[in-house]
Amino acid sequence: MVGKVMTKNLPCLSIMLVLMVLIPATTMAADTREIDVSANVALEQFKKEVKGAKQFLAKANGYLVFPKVVKAGLGIGGEYGEGALRIGGKTAAYYSTAAASIGFQLGVQKKSIIIVFLTKEALSKFRKSEGWKVGVDGSVALVKVGVGGSIDTTNIKDPIVAFVFGQKGLMYNLTLEGSKLTKLDK
Repeated sequence: MVGKVMTKNLPCLSIMLVLMVLIPATTMAADTREIDVSANVALEQFKKEVKGAKQFLAKANGYLVFPKVVKAGLGIGGEYGEGALRIGGKTAAYYSTAAASIGFQLGVQKKSIIIVFLTKEALSKFRKSEGWKVGVDGSVALVKVGVGGSIDTTNIKDPIVAFVFGQKGLMYNLTLEGSKLTKLDK
């Protein structure tokens, strides 16, 4: 009987877990200074961990840095983070990333994401959008680079690529598909 009650309430418990993790993240939104400082730290970590990252970012038309994206899930999951769009090494705007998912997932994870716009057209289309959804408004190639790895620019042909790094915690499902990027009024 206890097993039936627990199984029956699993969707409710999943939603409560996700809300407990994500609501504090959205209600205690960072100010621009906090976002910029955190973005700088994430960029330094990225450059330290990935050989060629500094040169790669210098060639980009722009890049979004989400220093802390929190993902939580127990059957039903969600994630949220705030970041800075850098053009010419300077912050041009602030964005949030948010996503929801249903399926096999369990845990809480914090990660950093850098989305790099390699062409002027891709950056321009992104900046003109009212809310940009990965996989719908633009395709983003996820580049997997481990600690001590390097960026092989000869194999990167996509106009938009993303790097996920600094993961703490274990999450079964890793994807940016369905993430919505929205410009923040800051």
